[in-house]
Amino acid sequence: MIYTVTLNPSIDYIVEVEHLQLGHLNRMKRDLKLPGGKGINVSRVLTQLGAENTAMGFLGGFTGEFIRDFLSKSMVDSDFVSISDDTRINVKLKHGDETEINGLGPAITNEEAQALVAKLSHLKKGDILVLSGSVPPSLGSDFYERLIQVCKEAGADFVIDTTGEALLKALKDKPLLVKPNHHELAELFGVTIDTKEDLVKYGRKLLEEGAKHVLISMAGEGALLITDNEVYHANVPAGKVKNSVGAGDSMIAGFIGTFALTGDVLKSFRTGVASGSATAFSDDLAVKEQIETLIPQVQINEWK
Repeated sequence: MIYTVTLNPSIDYIVEVEHLQLGHLNRMKRDLKLPGGKGINVSRVLTQLGAENTAMGFLGGFTGEFIRDFLSKSMVDSDFVSISDDTRINVKLKHGDETEINGLGPAITNEEAQALVAKLSHLKKGDILVLSGSVPPSLGSDFYERLIQVCKEAGADFVIDTTGEALLKALKDKPLLVKPNHHELAELFGVTIDTKEDLVKYGRKLLEEGAKHVLISMAGEGALLITDNEVYHANVPAGKVKNSVGAGDSMIAGFIGTFALTGDVLKSFRTGVASGSATAFSDDLAVKEQIETLIPQVQINEWK
């Protein structure tokens, strides 16, 4: 079983305005409401791929109910902790360049936090826990560490997709996969990365610190997979990019969903790249048919 954790989910309210005039009444050209949150995105794509999974985290209020209902209708299993505060709403305003206005998110009590830890105490050997996104301030900076310790005690694997200190602290516990993009990798080590050689150099540092697999997305230049023994490069399939939101989450879902089913690293890499690309070419997250169409277009070569 794969479990995903989203600590600060949202409703993403996407609003398109043709001619935005500040200080005046503006009418929407179109709008769309979707569940937001990196772990939720991973679960939605895992479900498309037929990988058994459960989405977890915190949901509250009428906004939380919207997300629960959406996931249920999408056949995504979930087991969220109900909280007293409302789940946040993030506004994505499209008028040429996209402008984002993100909600602060709810304050989570100690009792609510402990309820999630208790749910995860049922993890067992062979399970995979996917920890994605930022940690709300009310939970404290060490909350991912608490969840990782629960995972280790159960003998389960974990994936972490976050940035900064939280990622660095998690490396010693040997995550199954980390997935920085090239910008995040540079920020992590406080360096400038100009070449693929630089990417490999700092990607290998993540391995040296404990990661088992490092997946680095490079937008239109493809992706790198770094393992103990090899470095592989994958191209990006041809297509028109419509959406960058959720592409990285979809890549994780494609990799982990396939790895859990097959244990084949290169097949997992190929499906991950196809899944990320399928989302980038869509208005929402990738669906199974899109992913399957793109998989044959992903070419993987050993990088030297």
